[in-house]
Amino acid sequence: MGRRQALELYRAPFPLYALRLDPSAGLLIVAGGGGAAKTGIKNGVHFLQLEQIDGCLSASLLHSHDTETRATMNLALAGDILAAGQDAHCRLFRFRVHAQKGNKAEKAGSKEQGPRPRKGAAPAKKGGTETQHEGVELKVENLQAIQTDFGLQKDILQKVVCFNPDNTLIATGGTDGHIRVWKVPTLEKVLEFKAHEDEIEDLALGPDGKLVTTGRDCKAFVWQKDQLVTQLHWQENGPTLSNTPYRYRACRFGQVPDQPTGLRLFTVQIPHKHLQQHPPCYLTAWDGSTFLPLRTKSCGHEVISCLNVSESGTFLGLGTITGSVAIYIAFSLQGAFLCGCCSYYVSGLSL
Repeated sequence: MGRRQALELYRAPFPLYALRLDPSAGLLIVAGGGGAAKTGIKNGVHFLQLEQIDGCLSASLLHSHDTETRATMNLALAGDILAAGQDAHCRLFRFRVHAQKGNKAEKAGSKEQGPRPRKGAAPAKKGGTETQHEGVELKVENLQAIQTDFGLQKDILQKVVCFNPDNTLIATGGTDGHIRVWKVPTLEKVLEFKAHEDEIEDLALGPDGKLVTTGRDCKAFVWQKDQLVTQLHWQENGPTLSNTPYRYRACRFGQVPDQPTGLRLFTVQIPHKHLQQHPPCYLTAWDGSTFLPLRTKSCGHEVISCLNVSESGTFLGLGTITGSVAIYIAFSLQGAFLCGCCSYYVSGLSL
């Protein structure tokens, strides 16, 4: 794959750790911050309006939601509800975009390319939940918050959150190795169990209630509620490796194109420890029913930091700790596109 340079779409005033795309509303939601440290770096969730202007994609700030001293490290989106991982807690927000009647749509600067703030945008108030613009209004409502990680370490942290397919539940995982499942939107806990001996790296909820978890203990499991179904073994029918230990970095379910009930699981394996001679990382596709590996391919020597699957199940997106992004064809695991997008760690991507 030839490397290309990506165009800058938006630059936030704080470090970004998570993003989600809402195609139905034309929104890109980005979140992050400097945390509780008194460095002057703010914390927030930014809602960006995506538009095509003169054939180029443009992002403009529609609403800035202040999260006070809490940096958002992970996000999940279901309709108009956001689940945000902030320190050891999960917080639910509901957002709504309304068109204001009687106001003319903004025309000034409509032909400009690249990121720009909306004209007349009001500065976000501390703890504010509403921003209004000419013709557009977005409101954010705080729903519930709950502690989801209870490790004995000093820095306990929710590391991942995801919705189930019908958006009635969320599952969370963090530094204590436990998986916890909560009702939406009440955040009433319905399930808790110890999944890994070390931190949870990633989790994915399937349409039949199965849950896949990966941990820093180099293991990946499939669960039915809190009952172990099987352990994943990616090296079956895969590459013959030396003594380099690998761990599962990420896992995602994806549809099989043209098969309404078909399902695939995708995982990324990275070297467990940093080595001077960088061994390759690997991408594996699994049968979504038997959880047997279908194929494994190398995805380069840059360490993978995140994985996502397109809604159609056609493409996979990979981000690396060195700032590059690659697109792969899900069926064959063949690389199709590679670009440099950041100067360092890619913490989130959406297809």
